Amino acid sequence: MAYDVEKPDEQWRAELTPAEYAVLRQSATEPAFTGEYTDTKTKGVYSCRACGADLFESDTKFESHCGWPSFYDPKDSDAVELVEDRSHGMVRTEVRCARCGSHLGHVFAGEGYPTPTDQRYCINSVSLRLTPAEG
Repeated sequence: MAYDVEKPDEQWRAELTPAEYAVLRQSATEPAFTGEYTDTKTKGVYSCRACGADLFESDTKFESHCGWPSFYDPKDSDAVELVEDRSHGMVRTEVRCARCGSHLGHVFAGEGYPTPTDQRYCINSVSLRLTPAEG
């Protein structure tokens, strides 16, 4: 797939920290309960740490107690790309930034959380950057 933001691997490595690169470009997962946004309640917009695209709004973030920031809906349906992931002996749905293709996390459905969509976008903190709302 062609993305609006494409860079050679060497450029991604130079622009991202090793932890950011591992998650965003190599589909790694940060350890549970270690990310900076796991328990954040700040109002604002969460964007892709690799390219800056707006991905999620704080009003769709909810407490899932899973160890990673959880959202029930992306900011725009076009903001994320969903890809079947058959790694680790499971079938999951990977969530990527639709603008640069960076790995964000996974989305799960039907877990029974009291959210409008019954979906949990389980996203790595290191793949996000929060811009607090003004005021």
